[in-house]
Amino acid sequence: MIEVRDLRCGYGAQFNLKEINLKVRRGEVVGIIGPNGSGKTTLIRAMSRMLKPQKGMVFFEGKDVWSMGLKELARNMAVVSQSADTAGMTVEEFVLLGRTPYFNRFQFLETKKDLESAEAAMRLTDIYKLKDRSMVHMSGGERQLALVARALAQEPKALLLDEPTTHLDIAHQVVILDLVKRLNKELGITIIVVLHDLNLASEYCERIVLINEGRVYKVGSPEEVLTYQIIEAAYNTVVIVERNPISSKPYVLIVPEEERGRKKS
Repeated sequence: MIEVRDLRCGYGAQFNLKEINLKVRRGEVVGIIGPNGSGKTTLIRAMSRMLKPQKGMVFFEGKDVWSMGLKELARNMAVVSQSADTAGMTVEEFVLLGRTPYFNRFQFLETKKDLESAEAAMRLTDIYKLKDRSMVHMSGGERQLALVARALAQEPKALLLDEPTTHLDIAHQVVILDLVKRLNKELGITIIVVLHDLNLASEYCERIVLINEGRVYKVGSPEEVLTYQIIEAAYNTVVIVERNPISSKPYVLIVPEEERGRKKS
């Protein structure tokens, strides 16, 4: 569905991404991980046409995203970013912004279809009961659900999420990622999600892309990417990798400095 070919891009004179090649298949849940400053968000911005490459191309279903109209791309690909300007809107008003790609040239009011799509998105994310609440009065977890609902109102084929669990407690992290997994299974939406938490990436992603120093360091299943050798090399820290006793997925344990001698022994 999405192909990144020989991508090189960044900000100003600095190139955060170098020669990135990546393919995302239809219906996959792909996690993007890597140390701070490695280029994870930059990759999401380049894939969604928010950042123009210095070199290389990004394709969506075989079409160069820069040859697609903005509305056409938004009807196919939605992005949940780390921040969004809500300007005191209600939840329903905010979610309805996701219908903008479907507005006609001289359309100023939402159609019945727009209202139905927004309602469906709010019900999917379980925030319909909050539709009249101001976005400024939403908790972090509720706000994140509203961001996902707005993206779903676009009726996309692919959903790109940039660190959707940041600043959330463990309960809300699970709510968000359970929802993402359900959207993938029930609606067939292709998911690309940037995550800091390696254990969440292990549990929820079929395939993981590890970015390090602006390059693809390793791509594969959680078992292939989340080995202690790879993590220690990329993150420059000591870890132990065990198996989750329930899912059997890799589980990463940090090793404090005072315990590292014990690990070596």
